[in-house]
Amino acid sequence: MAASAPFPPYAHYLPVVRLVLLGSVDEGKRSAGNTILGREEFSSQKTAECVTKHGWVGPRQVAVINTPGWGREQRLSQTPVNVRQQLLQSVFPPGAHALILVIRADRKFTESNRVALQDHMELLGERVWNHTIVLFTCGDWLGDTPIEQFIHSEGMPLQWVVEKSSYKYYCINNSDRADTTQVTRLLELIEIMVAGNQGHFELDKETHDRETERVQAQEQAIREMQQKAEQMRMKWGAQPRP
Repeated sequence: MAASAPFPPYAHYLPVVRLVLLGSVDEGKRSAGNTILGREEFSSQKTAECVTKHGWVGPRQVAVINTPGWGREQRLSQTPVNVRQQLLQSVFPPGAHALILVIRADRKFTESNRVALQDHMELLGERVWNHTIVLFTCGDWLGDTPIEQFIHSEGMPLQWVVEKSSYKYYCINNSDRADTTQVTRLLELIEIMVAGNQGHFELDKETHDRETERVQAQEQAIREMQQKAEQMRMKWGAQPRP
C-alpha cells in the first residue's frame, strides 16, 4: 500500500490494537514484533507456543502476538499438532485487529512456499484474508527498489499472496528502529483496515469447532500409532535371540 487513505476519526478509539504475527520459520516475525514495539521484547529463542508482548506506539496501546512458524515448504498435514493448535488459539476471542503475514524480502518466495502459506492460512478460514496485511521485512535489502517493483519481479507466487490480501502490504526496515514513522504508518494502515472491516477478526464457532475436532482426531491417531509402536517394540524386544 503506497498511499494513505483518509484517516477515520473513530479509528483512534481502539483501546488496544491486537496484532497477530503469522508466517513460516525465519521470516523475521520476532524482529518485526520488536520493531513494532520499539524494543527487544521477543527473544531469539524459538518457541512452540504463542507469545504476547505489550507496549505503546505513540498514543496507541499495542498487543503483539507472535505465533510459532511453519516450515517454508511444509504442508499443513506435516505441521506438528501443537503448532496448529497455537495458530487457532491466536485468533480465539478476543481475536485480532490485524493478522500480520510476515515475508522476508531478501529470500526468494517460491511456489512451494506459497502452497505452504495457503495451507496454513486456510486453517483460519477464508475470512482471515480480509483482516491480513502482508508485511515485508528486511526492507533495507531492497535499497532504492520500490516495493511494488519488487513484488512484480518476484513472479506469480508472491503476487498471489498480495492479491489474496487485497493488495494490503507494507515494508519495514528491521535494522532501523530509530525510524518510528514506519511503525506509526503501519498502525495507521491497520486502523484504516479495521474501520473498513467494521471490526476485528476472531475465529467463528463453526470453524473453531471443526478445526479443533480435526486436530483432536489427529492427536488421537498419533497416540494410537505411538502405543502400537511401543507394543511392537516390547513384543519383539522380549523375544529370545535364536
